[in-house]
Amino acid sequence: MSFRSWATIITFILLALVVFFGWGQITLAWGLLGSVNLWIWALLIPVQLASYYATGGMIFSYLRSKGNLQETTHWQMTRIALELNFVNHILPSGGAAGFSYLGWVLGRHGVSAGRATMAQIIRFVLAFISFVSIVIIAVIVLAFDHQIDRTIIVVSTLLVFIATGGTTLIIYLVGNHKRLIAFSGVVTRTVNKVASLFMRKNKRQILKLESVEVFFTDIHTDYLEIRREKKILIRPLLWSIVTNVLDVSLILIAFLSLGFWVNPATLFIAFGIASIISIFSASPGGAGVYEAIMIAFLASAGVEPDKAIAGTLLARATLLVGTILFGYIFYQLTLNKYGKATDSTNL
Repeated sequence: MSFRSWATIITFILLALVVFFGWGQITLAWGLLGSVNLWIWALLIPVQLASYYATGGMIFSYLRSKGNLQETTHWQMTRIALELNFVNHILPSGGAAGFSYLGWVLGRHGVSAGRATMAQIIRFVLAFISFVSIVIIAVIVLAFDHQIDRTIIVVSTLLVFIATGGTTLIIYLVGNHKRLIAFSGVVTRTVNKVASLFMRKNKRQILKLESVEVFFTDIHTDYLEIRREKKILIRPLLWSIVTNVLDVSLILIAFLSLGFWVNPATLFIAFGIASIISIFSASPGGAGVYEAIMIAFLASAGVEPDKAIAGTLLARATLLVGTILFGYIFYQLTLNKYGKATDSTNL
């Protein structure tokens, strides 16, 4: 069977798993539709598209500054971001699947694997930096509004610590070529060792050390260029702020469509902790874990439990259906276009 056929079969299986894990929230949200203001609820569609557009803006504004994707249209940028989100929802990989898939797609547009990965690293780092800034502002707003308590302070501090620690670790790693070369050896040995457990008849190496070293060297080279030209990060940073605001706006719109008002500052903190913890979830898209964390935090922050459950489930179910429906269509179109070629650039 061709790569395209296997990809289609696997996608259907994983799609069924996502629907299975998310079916409870889908049915509950469906039952809430009777009390939903459909005009407000309908705003989720354009805002979700704007969110994908902003996500693409983070990645593509950097790549264009490096001379890549000059012919890529705004629509293509939005579509690829939607496919990226779809893949991350389908595969329980904490975003790793999205890294691989986007690298594969961008490779078809002449972007090296190292630069594609660097673009995504920049996306996450800037998203963390902008999010930390917004959380700090949110805490200040809640303090002035007399809505802050120990839970919010602890969770906010934890978010800032995780974001700062993660960013520092990434910079520490990519900022030194020797460390990256050593890390490439660890990655190569680990991947080949794990692969050998599932490929007993075929003992060929999945990764070649020389190719992995070239890959990480590309990342290091891009990092050095960024240090010399820090201005190229201004646009991606602005896009990251827009993306974070739009993502939280989606949740706020869901609550408003049910007639509930929740302080956006509280939603920002709840969104952040739920997103980070759900990365480590074994279920596709963090289904189940994300909702539980979001609801628990909102309830502890003073939101009535029934309102926290209704708004969270409606938002997640609506966005999940939209991501799966449109993401799958565009994902299949991409496979149809590039599926006959080599499925990936082997490291």
